[in-house]
Amino acid sequence: MRIHFRFCAIIIALCLFIGNTGAANQEKEWKAASEALIKRVVPEYAKHFKVCIRPETVKKDYFEIETKGKKIVLTGNNPISVASALNYYLKYYCHCQISSNGDNLNMPDVLPLVTEKVRKDTPYTYRACFNYCTFSYTMPWWNWERWQREIDWMAMHGVNMPLAITGQEAVWQNTLRKFRMSDDEIRAFLVGPAYFAWQFMTNIEGWRGPLPQNWIDTHVKLGQKILERERSLGMTPILQGFTGYVPRILQEKYPEAKIKCQGDWYGVPPGPAQLDPMDPLFVQMGRTFLKEQEKLFGTDHIYAADPFHEGQPPVKGEKYLNDVGRTIYETIHSVDTMATIAMQTWSLREGIVKAIPKNKILLLDLSGNRWKKSQFWGRPWVAGIIHNFGGRVFMGGNLEQFSSNAPNLLSNPQAGDLKGIGLFPEASCNNPVIYDAASEITWMHEAPEIKNWVYDYQISRYGKPDGHVQRAWEILLQTVYAQSKKNDPTWEAAICARPVLNFKKVAPNGDIDRDYNQKELWNAWREMLQASQEIKSLSTYQYDLVDISRQCLANLSIPLQKEFAASYEGKDMEAFKNQTKQFLDLMDDMDTLLSTREEFLLGKWIADARSWGKTDAEKNIYEANARNLVTAWGPVTPQAIQYDYSNRQWSGLIKGYYKVRWQMFFDFLLDQKDDETRYSEKNLKFVYGRPGHYANDFYTKLSEWEKAWIEKNDIYPSVPVGDAVEISARLYDKWIEVSRSQDY
Repeated sequence: MRIHFRFCAIIIALCLFIGNTGAANQEKEWKAASEALIKRVVPEYAKHFKVCIRPETVKKDYFEIETKGKKIVLTGNNPISVASALNYYLKYYCHCQISSNGDNLNMPDVLPLVTEKVRKDTPYTYRACFNYCTFSYTMPWWNWERWQREIDWMAMHGVNMPLAITGQEAVWQNTLRKFRMSDDEIRAFLVGPAYFAWQFMTNIEGWRGPLPQNWIDTHVKLGQKILERERSLGMTPILQGFTGYVPRILQEKYPEAKIKCQGDWYGVPPGPAQLDPMDPLFVQMGRTFLKEQEKLFGTDHIYAADPFHEGQPPVKGEKYLNDVGRTIYETIHSVDTMATIAMQTWSLREGIVKAIPKNKILLLDLSGNRWKKSQFWGRPWVAGIIHNFGGRVFMGGNLEQFSSNAPNLLSNPQAGDLKGIGLFPEASCNNPVIYDAASEITWMHEAPEIKNWVYDYQISRYGKPDGHVQRAWEILLQTVYAQSKKNDPTWEAAICARPVLNFKKVAPNGDIDRDYNQKELWNAWREMLQASQEIKSLSTYQYDLVDISRQCLANLSIPLQKEFAASYEGKDMEAFKNQTKQFLDLMDDMDTLLSTREEFLLGKWIADARSWGKTDAEKNIYEANARNLVTAWGPVTPQAIQYDYSNRQWSGLIKGYYKVRWQMFFDFLLDQKDDETRYSEKNLKFVYGRPGHYANDFYTKLSEWEKAWIEKNDIYPSVPVGDAVEISARLYDKWIEVSRSQDY
């Protein structure tokens, strides 16, 4: 009995020792990761910071900032907390900022003291990041250097649960090799690099492929580096689950299996194929997929699964949906007993959700407002913002709503089991103020007073207060950032539209109606131009100045378009000629303005795409992907719907694509001299309010030109040119009187 007691005591002591050693090693690793991040962000000042990792028994993540001796001490329970402490210190003490749209890292010579310890904690367990679409509309061409910067930004803004799908093509290849498919068949199934979002959301296959093997090989390595860094900082990445999406050709290879081929997704053929979760092959393929994924990328036990995303189940009825949810969960659970399903609420179905155990599902509400109908049946959920659709360029969004929705829900007993917040834009790297506000609430228990928050934001963005800049931001807060259409910011410009007289929208879900005083925005432009010379030298200022200038000119394009349309309809062709000339002149000036910033360069987008190619053939595939996505989106056919969904106000795209389309239209209209055959849109085929491909002889010619442009390899500038401040000032003087003369 004594021997047995001693043996148990030894085992217990050994377990405690191993546990303590493991915790100590983790703290050491987290401290090293935190210090490495600081060196990347502020390398010359890293020696002035001290990192303390102190995991506490409290469940909430927290950070502290204080001065001890000559050191700024950043304390947190994990590297994300420490990185957030660094971000807080840079913003509120050093008046500095890093963003996707310029940095202000003009640090003071002597770091400011923290006279009273700062402590912040978060009420949100999960802080998610990325929509599938972000990987296609923003990130398809990112290299490790750019990803490293993004991961640091996420850590500094409290993100702990990013979607991670880079390199998933290799998982599919390894899986399908075990199910009677050759490499050629697999690469033909895989889409081109700009379209992975919709393949992994189970919408399309094969479009803009076949995918080169070199891409698969390089991106599995990139995906592994991304995951390694995210995990080193304490993040829990969301990997891919399995919901039965399979190649169409599998129907031929397994004729006995229940595989249903669906119709085209928004006019992009071929439609996806769905393996019935009730078929025995489902479990076999699902287990193989998850095991192959774990071999390549490990696991953090959380898996994205969105069955029938923007599609229909093959069988109707609640029982079938219950069976689907149960099978999906059991398949994943059979491979990973710690698995949790992360499910978007975009195409949510009650039967599927309820079939999964409550503590094994997390619902990602992309827009943060879908909880009202069901409270998600008591399941834990994340309140997100979606903000951007398709990467469209605009200043806008309801800043107050984005920064207050989740904090207000915390005290709302009707909001269900709210567990976190999320940033889910279809495209990022725009409107940096939106993402700073929507992420800083991580460390707030109540919504900020938005005017005060914006004042602090502008000081960190430009380094110091400035009366003119402050007045400009007061106007922005009352106009573009007071958008009443809270979750649908899709304001567009006439310059990007498929040429038409009766102009309604650019994208199929677009909008041209502003809900603010557009002329007042010109006052913000004027105030920004009067900022101090010191501020004008900052990249952050120059981006914002160009963006405000661009937005004013983009808004102006709408009344100018209506003006020349009215002249044509009224048969005042002399006025029509002058007005269309002015419209094209506006486009030229916008192109010149946008050429001063790399964020607005078509050439940069194309050059980044081509950089991944090993051969000219590969480079051309990637360039065609890059061009196609931001123009026609899918194939140029009479059935197309998605064209101009991802329209961009970019230098190069304006002059090289949008202007050419409008010029062709104007030339066509001027050639209509016979009243009996004169152009009319009375019987023209419109698709979601826009003229369709091949709608008449003119649009047939235009469609063929668009198709040819996508396959071109002509070169556009990939580096900025010109003085942003000088060009902006010149364009303000040139166009202000035109704006004043318009009724808008």
